[in-house]
Amino acid sequence: MSEPEAAEPSFTEDRVLGGRVRLKQPANGYRAAIDPVFLAASVPAEPHQLVLDVGCGPGAAMLCLAVRVPHSRVVGVELQRDLVRLAGENVILNGLETRVSVTIGNLLNPPPRLAPGAFDHVMANPPYNERGAATGATTTGKSAATIESDADLAAWVRFSLAMVRAKGTVTFIHRADRIDALLGQIAGRAGEVVVFPLWPGQGRPASRILVRVRKQIATPARLAAGLVLHEPDGRFTVGADGVLREGRGLEL
Repeated sequence: MSEPEAAEPSFTEDRVLGGRVRLKQPANGYRAAIDPVFLAASVPAEPHQLVLDVGCGPGAAMLCLAVRVPHSRVVGVELQRDLVRLAGENVILNGLETRVSVTIGNLLNPPPRLAPGAFDHVMANPPYNERGAATGATTTGKSAATIESDADLAAWVRFSLAMVRAKGTVTFIHRADRIDALLGQIAGRAGEVVVFPLWPGQGRPASRILVRVRKQIATPARLAAGLVLHEPDGRFTVGADGVLREGRGLEL
């Protein structure tokens, strides 16, 4: 009696930016939510500039940025081979093959095609949980996306700053309660630090922060007003809706 064939992984196709971006992603395991959309919205990219998406996953942030900024070029780098394939499929699904590409790569051993200092902007959504500080996820893919591996937060910051050109920007989205760890890694390596809180609701503590820095710039740090995401009834605020459904950029 032959063994049963392994079940094919199941996927869903979701729409973001009011349907302008189609995103195929695993039905189980790590799934992109609103964080990569806000990350992409906060990058001050201009047409014809080159952007690197570090840990691009299925490609949500890089596709949102490419759609928002015409003629921009975006490269994604991802460690997990299955997500590299999926991100490539999503690039084709959105007809962005001429401007968006994805490559497999480890931050601790970068692929040769990623030349240091070659990018105008870098964006990254590092794993939110420290290694050993969170319970294991139910799937390997989700664990890799949410819990630090050998490439810890310091490695993400070093790699991102190495890849951006002088005076270019690096933007992170991270947990608000890890702001000290993130800023500690940035200190002395970049300036013009802007911290932009994402408030779940009026009067509620921020759960996420956007942090943008510029390489070889010495301007003092600034705490921005941030953005309230939800009304008391749970609906997105006008500002949040403008980013998530209308594809507007964020002014940090």
